[in-house]
Amino acid sequence: MNLRSGLVILVMVLIALFSVLNWGVLMAPTDLSLGFASARAPLGLIMLALIVALAAVFLVYIVVLQAGMMGESRRVAKELKAQRELADKAEASRFDELRQLHSADQQALLSRVDQLDRELRSAIEAQANGINATLGELDDRLQKTGTPRLMG
Repeated sequence: MNLRSGLVILVMVLIALFSVLNWGVLMAPTDLSLGFASARAPLGLIMLALIVALAAVFLVYIVVLQAGMMGESRRVAKELKAQRELADKAEASRFDELRQLHSADQQALLSRVDQLDRELRSAIEAQANGINATLGELDDRLQKTGTPRLMG
């Protein structure tokens, strides 16, 4: 129980105790003016009834206010849940896009590596052919001059 509830209960208990201790005075008839007429009634009992009626009105007001706040809280919680789900879906979508982009980049990199490999092999083959041609030419020259062959 919080401080406010305790304070309200304490005030209600004090009013009830005061009413019980002074019941005889509260029930004493008094001449009352109602504005357009006068009547003889116990003023204390009328005032006590007004206090009880006012407390009942405030109690109903508090219940209605609490119900409204709880409804609003539920609505906000549902809205928050929907927004959270939407954010989760958007994040999952971004991760999928990132994976696809990564996969595409990886495929492009692999194809580029394959192309460079083919170009390198082609360049090595061309160099080997050039070296073989040069060796063959040197061998022919040596044979013409009568020197023994290099290749065996």
